Amino acid sequence: MSAVEAFERADYAPSQAPELGAWVESIEEGSPAARAGIERGMRIVSVNGAPLRDLIDWRWEADGAVCELEVERKDGSVFTAELVRSFGEDWGVDFTDVIFDGIRTCVNACQFCFMSMLPEDMRPSLSLRDDDYRLSFLQGNFVTLTNVSDEDAERIIECDLEPMNVSLHAISPEVRRSLIGARAQRGIEVLERLLDAGIEVHGQIVLCPGINDGDELERTLAWVEERPLIRSIALVPVGYTRYSRRFTSSYSDDPASARAVVELVGPYQERSRARDGITRFQLSDEFYVAAGMEVPPSDDYDGYPQFHDGIGMLRSFLDEAALVCAERRDELEQVASSLRADGRRALLICGEAAHETIGAFCRLWAPTGEIEARSIRNDFFGGDVNVTGLIVAEDLLAQLPEDLTRTICVLPEPMFNFDKVTLDGMELADLSNALEARGATVATSLPNPGDYLDALLAL
Repeated sequence: MSAVEAFERADYAPSQAPELGAWVESIEEGSPAARAGIERGMRIVSVNGAPLRDLIDWRWEADGAVCELEVERKDGSVFTAELVRSFGEDWGVDFTDVIFDGIRTCVNACQFCFMSMLPEDMRPSLSLRDDDYRLSFLQGNFVTLTNVSDEDAERIIECDLEPMNVSLHAISPEVRRSLIGARAQRGIEVLERLLDAGIEVHGQIVLCPGINDGDELERTLAWVEERPLIRSIALVPVGYTRYSRRFTSSYSDDPASARAVVELVGPYQERSRARDGITRFQLSDEFYVAAGMEVPPSDDYDGYPQFHDGIGMLRSFLDEAALVCAERRDELEQVASSLRADGRRALLICGEAAHETIGAFCRLWAPTGEIEARSIRNDFFGGDVNVTGLIVAEDLLAQLPEDLTRTICVLPEPMFNFDKVTLDGMELADLSNALEARGATVATSLPNPGDYLDALLAL
């Protein structure tokens, strides 16, 4: 996992590692699974005699109108269940995880790996270096393909597991070896095999100054340009923390270098739009911000296939803000007027990178200042970490005022993982209690204009 991927959200790892096996999380009432006697907490061992490695096996083997399951009860006893469904009916079973036999971990030594930039005392689950092709298909994770066997590649092709999300980074063997490690070329071998078989791919390049930009980036983009089944390629800048042993600067510190990247990629974008009708080559928002350039219009993002890699988030926010201001003006005024009348204020908590954009929306919403963006400086990670998803409770509590009387603190949901825990280990409930002890009212929201409005309307 690259630093940029991790920097977008804190939920890339739950607090606890999942227990191995196809454990049943829930059963829909009246469903085929319920009628067969399957209950939450049971484990499905096999489908039609085939053991279950992951959700892909489940979907593949249980594709018909009838399936036979071997099921382990909570007491360890095993029974056979036959499930029958009508056309279009779901089996009605959800699992605790999508991988049943354990996540495949990374065999690389990437220079820009986020895990190598973490403090040593963070919870172990945050150091899980996953590189599992199944999570690429099922959840959109980026993988290098360097640990994919010939049998794995054949499974991807046979089961038509597309699109795959592949970390490319560079194409020259020596540069790849320097960036990724000794198995770097295996990733290209597998990628070529998948493309030859017709598997669509979304790619990613983590750009590191002086390593895979400049001439090497030209070579990589030219290679991608010749392979139309790579439907999009995201270019994201390396990010670093104060614990990094390799990086002490990036494009955010060098506007000229950021602009050079934008200008280098421009001709590829233009040719892509002319030839394919899409912008296959997409730059993360950080490059435009660092270069002092406007982000492209929404049409250039082709439905935002790389949104969670930081591609188009600013444009999406700006467009949604304009829509909310046009279509929900009465509700915006209702919230602002209510705060003004009660002498209250609302703080929309965000990272420093988003402060200007969210702040501009707040000024449109409440010109007299009842609603404001409050950015939190990331002292915990340091470096150039400035995104909302990596805000930690320690920094938040240290930087907000001790007196929050008549203040609504809207916490961004991306700073919490799936278990509602921050990266420094504080649960949402405990953080809320700490803020409420200062007099605050606490709400949570996704960092989008419409969600902010809904969160404040709900109070």
